[in-house]
Amino acid sequence: MNAFRLAGDMTHLLSVLVLLLKIHTIKNCAGVSLKTQELYAIVFATRYLDIFTTYISLYNTVMKLIFLGSSFSIVWYMRQHKIVRRTYDKDQDTFRHIFLILPCLLLALLINEKFTFKEVMWSFSLYLEAVAIIPQLVLLQRTRNIDNLTGQYVFLLGAYRALYILNWIYRYFTQPHYVHWIPWIAGLVQTLLYADFFYYYFQSWKNNKKLELPA
Repeated sequence: MNAFRLAGDMTHLLSVLVLLLKIHTIKNCAGVSLKTQELYAIVFATRYLDIFTTYISLYNTVMKLIFLGSSFSIVWYMRQHKIVRRTYDKDQDTFRHIFLILPCLLLALLINEKFTFKEVMWSFSLYLEAVAIIPQLVLLQRTRNIDNLTGQYVFLLGAYRALYILNWIYRYFTQPHYVHWIPWIAGLVQTLLYADFFYYYFQSWKNNKKLELPA
């Protein structure tokens, strides 16, 4: 554990809390992509297959449970809650996420650290997380109506991955033989996907204007 890793985890956790605040407290999910949330639920379900078989630390287990529980609860709220589901932009959130799932699964079968079920699923979760934000970004470009909480949620998600890249760089120079190409490349791709959003987010903050993405 180092400062970059801890900051990344806390930023990721904060992004989830911001989204839960919007959905659970305000009872509104306008501008939030259900497709992205379903992808994240798949990401955590396939990444944390070892949650009940491998113990690393209390911190690690608690974080896994939080991300698993929150991702599935968000999907449930958006699909089933009688008030929240009415605010879902179903007509705009039409990105076919199956076209992200299948290529990532195929890539995981071809490129992995070890050809076992657990390792293939771990690689799949990394590849899928890298592109899971795409339906959300597409939805924001279509609606162009980005409220503060949704904008903060997406920003925090991007910041979490950027901090993890700093964590990997730090560990590369401080830990011998620390080389993990799969998460590094997937994380870099994920961060690059946020580049356009980051630009407009900082522009809106600097000019004190409402955040809008170009169509």
